[in-house]
Amino acid sequence: MKKNKIFIACDSNNISKIKEIIKKTQNPKIKFGYKFGLEFLNSKNGRIFLSKLKNKIIFADLKLHDIPNTCVSAVKAIKDLSVKYLTIHISSGLHALQMTKKASGKIKLVGVTVLTSLDNKSLKEIGFTKNVKKLVAHQARLANKAKLDAIVCSAQEVKIVKKVFKKEIITPGIRFNSNSNDQKRVLSPKQAYENGSDWLVMGRPITSGNIKKNIKKIIDHLKND
Repeated sequence: MKKNKIFIACDSNNISKIKEIIKKTQNPKIKFGYKFGLEFLNSKNGRIFLSKLKNKIIFADLKLHDIPNTCVSAVKAIKDLSVKYLTIHISSGLHALQMTKKASGKIKLVGVTVLTSLDNKSLKEIGFTKNVKKLVAHQARLANKAKLDAIVCSAQEVKIVKKVFKKEIITPGIRFNSNSNDQKRVLSPKQAYENGSDWLVMGRPITSGNIKKNIKKIIDHLKND
C-alpha cells in the first residue's frame, strides 16, 4: 500500500523546535519530508543545521522569482545542502524556468502557481485579468513546457493541473476546519488526496501542540469515510 506523503512546514528558526519536529514525526504510516522557507534558510544557524541534516527529504521553499541568471546562481549556491526539492515561481518566465531546471541537477525543481493566500479579488488587485483557476491552468502548461519536476498549487486546483501536468503535485493550504489563518484556498487532507495531490504541505495543524497526537488525528481522518 502506498504511503501518504506530507511535507512538514518547519516555519521557525528555532533549532531546538526543528529537532523536536523531526524527531516526533517519524511514523511508519506516513512518509514525511521537511519544508524550510526563507525564515529558516536565511538564518545563520538554519543553514548550518541543514548542511548537517542527513537522510531526510529536504524541501527548500525559496520561491525563486528573478531574472534567469540570478535564479541559476541561487540554485548553485545551495548545492552544498542535501536539498531534494526547490521552488521557483512559474511567473519568473519560461526562460528562467528552463535555465534553472538545467542547472538544478538532482534537485527537483518545483513550479509555484498562484499562492494559496490569494483569491480572485487579490489577483485583480495585482493586475491579473485571469481568475485563479484559469491562471493556474495556464501556469501548469508553462511548467510542463519547461519540464519542471513538480508543481505547487492549491488542492482545489489539482484536477485542473493534472490535465496538463503529469508529474508530482504538492499542495499547501491543508486544514481540518474553517480556521484557515492566512490561507484563502484550503481543503482537508482527505479531500486533497482524493483530488490527486501527491504531497500535502502542513505546518501548524501538525507542529502546534502535541505533534504525535496531531499525526494520529491525520491518520484517523484519512481512515474515516
